[in-house]
Amino acid sequence: MPRTTRIFCVSTLYGAATLAAALDSDCFTQEDRRLLLVFNNSATPETTPAVDAMPGFEPLRDHFDAVLSWNEAIRPFHPGAWTPRPDDIPLFERYLRLLWDLGDDHVELVLESIQVAPALTVAQLFTDAPIHVYADGLMSYGPTRNKLDPLVGTRVRRLLHLDLVPGLTPMLLTEFDVPAQVVPTAAFLKVLGELSASVSRLPALSGNSALLLGQYLSALGILSPQEEEDLHVRMMRGAVERGHRAIVFKPHPTAPARYSRVLETEAEKLGVDLTVLDVPVLAEALFEMSPPGLVVGCFSTALFTASAFYGLPVARIGTELLLERLTPYQNSNRVPAVLADALLPDLEGREGEDPVPAGTLTGLVTAVGFSMQPQIHPSLRTAAEGYLSRHFGPRTRRYFKKRRLTSLGLPGGIPERLSFLPRNSTARRVVRRARALRKAVRR
Repeated sequence: MPRTTRIFCVSTLYGAATLAAALDSDCFTQEDRRLLLVFNNSATPETTPAVDAMPGFEPLRDHFDAVLSWNEAIRPFHPGAWTPRPDDIPLFERYLRLLWDLGDDHVELVLESIQVAPALTVAQLFTDAPIHVYADGLMSYGPTRNKLDPLVGTRVRRLLHLDLVPGLTPMLLTEFDVPAQVVPTAAFLKVLGELSASVSRLPALSGNSALLLGQYLSALGILSPQEEEDLHVRMMRGAVERGHRAIVFKPHPTAPARYSRVLETEAEKLGVDLTVLDVPVLAEALFEMSPPGLVVGCFSTALFTASAFYGLPVARIGTELLLERLTPYQNSNRVPAVLADALLPDLEGREGEDPVPAGTLTGLVTAVGFSMQPQIHPSLRTAAEGYLSRHFGPRTRRYFKKRRLTSLGLPGGIPERLSFLPRNSTARRVVRRARALRKAVRR
């Protein structure tokens, strides 16, 4: 009887904590060997610490028999870019079994972000391995990013996720009828407590301090560096207007240092104390050890952890612009941005920005999910039509693109009696002439 080896793949400390909580909660059957395979997916892995080198990882190490590095296994290739040729898959599987002393073990995989490399690559290399997927954040509430090969998708046994949005069921992998299973919140908080206690050099926050969460959106091509700097300044001003005189900024680990300097200049103008957290730790470590009076961000998962798990006041900012900029429409950040915009209070307190009714949230996410991936979820059309016919309006319009709704024939698009226009050659010719005339007038 071959032994069973379960390989847990992780790229973030938050994901590692989720796995530890799942293990503590007996979400997995007993295996003979438990390996943690670390992915370092940063743009420059050589200069960015991997998960197992980050502050707070040590308490998690004991959950596994050994820690392996995917980057070392495939060096000099980048984890996010390398995939083997189909003909080479048997060769690479034999290579990994030899490298990791797997022999003829029965292998099971526990993966995050299964739609893309490196998780998809690992799934393809171990062709017969059963797969468990776990959610590292809010993306699991949206549809699968792209159409997944049935040779991979049909091997997925379940989706493990944290209950970040109570009452909402993840949509990820539902096209393969993959059931969702909640990782108990109490177990996750226990792991976070152990993780936080092992981190030194954390600032002591006052109860009236505000924590600003940077996400480095310019690196994703969503905002320009200047726009992101302006967003951070708006975060600080909004927090100060709410009466917070102590500000803590947690930049993204790969964000440039100038973001902090811009905030330092603004803090001097506003006469507030600013602390820049230069230790690469989870925001949750601060929630645990020194809870702030307010947490501010754009669409960070930490906003939902703070609100749902720690009961801290939170506020979002910049989501409307983000929703406008996300391309293509099926961008996997869309549902996290929708959830933040729909559920969290607006930092600047603008009119018409009240959270959407909780009873309509499932319908909203279903409609957005169908609009993002109609080929993967054709059965959701009726539900999407029902939601849009009842709730499409000034508050929810930003979650959909008119062109997208029109192409799918959904409520909110171009009215049916005018739908012939995009396909009408005469109409297109008139538009071209009008554009040419406008250019001539400008000259």
